[in-house]
Amino acid sequence: MKQEYQLVDNAEAKQFEFDLGDAIAKIEYIRAKEKIYLTHTEVPESYEGKGIGSQLIRKTLEHIKAHDLTLIPLCPFVALYLSRHPEWKSLVLKGINIA
Repeated sequence: MKQEYQLVDNAEAKQFEFDLGDAIAKIEYIRAKEKIYLTHTEVPESYEGKGIGSQLIRKTLEHIKAHDLTLIPLCPFVALYLSRHPEWKSLVLKGINIA
């Protein structure tokens, strides 16, 4: 069974994080009123390929939805996730096309 990590909104560092114990996985963001720009996703190399990045994006999207924010996905990894999970596209700013 995959481990579930707790999403932390580190507003001071402007990033959503998972504390992996010996490292941090993160999505950096820029917040502007009711819009949130996801700019960069980073998972430590030793944790790559374990689904942590996808779990981090999913929990971040849940947070964005719960806080009624409009998403502008600037990170290619986030955009790829959205293209594979169209149920989240309703969060994306109208006019932004995710393939």
